[in-house]
Amino acid sequence: MTRIEVLLADDHAIIRDGLKQILADTEDLFVAGEAANGLEVMQKVRDKYWDVLVLDISMPGRNGLELIHMIKDEKPDLPILILSMHHEEQYAVRAFQAGASGYLTKESDGDLLISAIRRVAAGGIYISDKVTELMVRGAHPGNKPLPHSLLSDREFQVFDLLVQGRGLTEIGSELSLSVKTISTHKTHILQKMKLTNMAELIRYAVAHGLADPADF
Repeated sequence: MTRIEVLLADDHAIIRDGLKQILADTEDLFVAGEAANGLEVMQKVRDKYWDVLVLDISMPGRNGLELIHMIKDEKPDLPILILSMHHEEQYAVRAFQAGASGYLTKESDGDLLISAIRRVAAGGIYISDKVTELMVRGAHPGNKPLPHSLLSDREFQVFDLLVQGRGLTEIGSELSLSVKTISTHKTHILQKMKLTNMAELIRYAVAHGLADPADF
């Protein structure tokens, strides 16, 4: 039996350990490498051939969307399955547009993860009913694009961190950007979305399923 070599990229060791345990119960899948940040991901991708990359969308140094673009530029045939804490409404469509082959939330059960890894490793696509709905809705000519869909990937990442309650300094540190740059992104986000302040931004995020109302 040919075994599927998985590169597992997540900044939390406990998540990696849990995923390794899930895959250890299969005969055809095994974690052959791990990465804890964006730099390690790129080093591992360049080091050897992998059957599939399981990638967290929120990685220190570089976010998952940037990594997908970079990986696809260098290894266009590498299947990428996103495994994220973020719900589909937040990042799934952007991940597929960047070149991902699948998107799962970390709430998914182990059997679904195993099935998705096998599918994308075989050259297929794993797409949930929810993501299909989002894509069809966005492609329908009669539907105007939602304001947050007009944001660039970087702006959307800053938007996401802002509605989580992160301060400009904290966001800048996490993204390795200056506070001035983050402040400029915040201004552009509000302008593009035709909003005037953080309260309106948060209300928008909650109304569109981009933030959990229980957090506010």
